[in-house]
Formats: sequence, structure tokens, C-alpha cells
Amino acid sequence: MTNSVQPHGRHRAPLPPVQPPVPEPADAMPAPRAPHSVPRPAPGSAPGSSSAYAAAPAPTATGDSRAAGRPAKQRDSFFDNAKYLAIVLVAMGHAWEPLTDHSRSAEALYMTVYTFHMPAFILISGYFSRSFDMRPDRLKRLVTGVAVPYVIFEVAYTLFKRWGDDDPTQPISLLDPWYLTWFLIALFVWRLTTPLWKIVRRPVPLALAIAMLAVISPDIGDDLDLQRVLQFLPFFVLGLFMKPEHFQLVRRREVRILSVPVFAAAVLCAYWAAPRMTSVWFYRRDSAQELGVPWWVGIVMTLALFGCSVLLTACFFAWVPRRRMWFTVLGAGTLYGYLLHGFLAKGSRFWGWFDANPWLHEPAGEVFVTVVAAAVVTLLCTPPVQRLFRFAMEPRMEWAFRRDAAALARERSSSGR
Repeated sequence: MTNSVQPHGRHRAPLPPVQPPVPEPADAMPAPRAPHSVPRPAPGSAPGSSSAYAAAPAPTATGDSRAAGRPAKQRDSFFDNAKYLAIVLVAMGHAWEPLTDHSRSAEALYMTVYTFHMPAFILISGYFSRSFDMRPDRLKRLVTGVAVPYVIFEVAYTLFKRWGDDDPTQPISLLDPWYLTWFLIALFVWRLTTPLWKIVRRPVPLALAIAMLAVISPDIGDDLDLQRVLQFLPFFVLGLFMKPEHFQLVRRREVRILSVPVFAAAVLCAYWAAPRMTSVWFYRRDSAQELGVPWWVGIVMTLALFGCSVLLTACFFAWVPRRRMWFTVLGAGTLYGYLLHGFLAKGSRFWGWFDANPWLHEPAGEVFVTVVAAAVVTLLCTPPVQRLFRFAMEPRMEWAFRRDAAALARERSSSGR
């Protein structure tokens, strides 16, 4: 059976709106569009906040809209739906991980989902990062929406492991992300490099070459989880250069129909591969040498996984509803669901829930675990949970930054002074 190891975690990530081709002022409202169309997002949402995962920023995420007296920009249901469905798959994957050593079917589903759920999140993160530059307000939102939550949850997860796993020696290290926090530091690095990717030629092949070099470089080490940062980089860069028409293309009826046999083939392939390969490849946290294979295998696996991930991500997007659904509003809270569900996922291992209940490894138990995981992460994405934990996820922190002249002028203008 496979050598399943605890997964990286996901999500944060996540996604600020993008800069349209024709430059607009930062406070410009999007032009009217036809129903169900994929918008060209407006610039300036916070990368690590709930608005960062949306097609348009919510006024409560950064306070900018409130300060200037502007109405909130409209969110796009397609992307909110995609984020919610992806975070549900993330939670399911974590729930299936303890089952994979005893169930080939669970391992096949696990490998299939892990092929595309993080790439889909990262691609959307890149798509909504197209407007990022070194403007002070965007740098502030990068700090408050990504860097600060990273510090808070890195400390919180470490303390939780000390207590829950009876491991008082677990160190607090901001240089060595633990569990889900890797995505935050990765998003921070990716977004800082966005201006560079905008000026190079053939950015996606270049990012893929960097990923291949990373997978054959065991000396990179664990600092800032750079293996993951570099190996997942091509998906972020691909998202940077996606256009609205690309999302329209994958949502065509014929693509939706073709995606069914593609997904079926992927599950069958994963079922065949389950006892023959390790699922650690999907975490992208180790070099080929650390996995005990020749260096060239790492390059082949990087290219193969990239192709499979892009294909299944397109199939996933093909089935994401474009209209408003009952869960659409939860798309704004995927950051909360992502970070908070990790405590329950880890706690279930620390306290031996799966070992103490053998029936969970039976088919009915596997279904039960799947439903519970989906229900828990759904609850954690709801607005009441967002309000409760906004202090950690989306801190305002005006006290930490100097007020520039432009912001002060906007405040005075809005107040009529």
C-alpha cells in the first residue's frame, strides 16, 4: 500500500482582484456585464482576507471602501462557488488520509482529489493577483491579510500540537511552516514576485523549469517550505496570465461532458497506481532524492503531475455552477474554513479517533467521515465564524502603518472637510 504521509494543508489561499488591461483608478467600479459572465476583477483586494478569494473585494475586508464612502463591488458567483467546493475537497482529503492505508478505494479518491484541489486554489490566487504591484496600500494588505495570519496560526498550531499531541518540545519556528500554514508563506512569496513574472518572456515555462530544478535540489531544506513554494509556483504563474475567456472556454457544454470520462479515467488510473506509488508526490514538499528515486524521475513526475493537474482543474471548473447557489456566500470564508478545520483534522490524529473506532474504516464509516468533513468546513466558512475570527484573519492594524497623504486626503474629502 502507499506510503501516505500527513498532507500539506491547503487553501489559504485563495485572491485579490486583477488589473484590467486598460488602466483604471483604484476606486473604479466594474462595468456592467452580462449575467453569468466571468468579470475582469477590479484591483486592490487583500490577498489573505476573505475578499482576497473573491472576484471583487468586500468593504469589510480592508476598510478602504468604508473610508472613502464607496459601495461594495459585486462578487462573482462562479469564483465563490469554486472556492467553496475546493475547500470542501480539501477537508475531505484530510479526512480520508487516515483511511488510505486500509482502503485502496479511499487512496484512489485521495490521490485524484490531491491532483487538482490545491492547483485549482493556487491558479485562482494567481488570477486575482494580476493587479498586484508595490503600491503601499497593496503591500499593507499583503502584510495584514497574509503575513500576520501566518504568524498567528503558526504559533497557534504549534501550541496546539504541544498540548494535543503531548509534545512540549515542538518548537515555534516562523521559518519552518507547520501543517496548513505553508500556503500562507507561499502566497506571500508568490505575490511579491508578481511584478517580475509580468516582465519576463514565457513565464509559465520558466516557472515550470524552476519547479523541475527544485525537485532535484535536496539542499533547499525546510526553510519557508521552499520546496512547496517552488514546486507549486507554475500554477500561480499560470493563473497570472489567465483571461476571463479561458474560464468561459472550460465552462462550455462539450467540455463539461468530456470532463466526466476524464474524471472516471483519473480515478481508475489512481486505483491502479495506489499500491505502486507514494502519494507524497502530490504534496510537492520533498525532492526526488529524499523520496529515494533517481533525479530524472523527479523531473518526469513534475511534468506529468503538472499536466494532470491542469487537466483535472479544467474539468473541475467545468462543473462549478456559475449562478448564485445556497453556498455561494461561503466562498468569502474559505480562508477561515481552511485554517480552522486543521485543528480538528490534527486533533482526530492526536487523540486516535480513527484507531479507536474501527468501523470508520468500513465503507459506511468512510461515507460518514466524508459527510462530517464537508459539514464541519461548511460551518467554519459561515459569516458568524468569520466575524468571530476576523481579528486573526483580517486585522485592521492601522496603528502599524504610516498614513500617506493620499489616504488622508480621501478621508477628508469623504467627511466633507
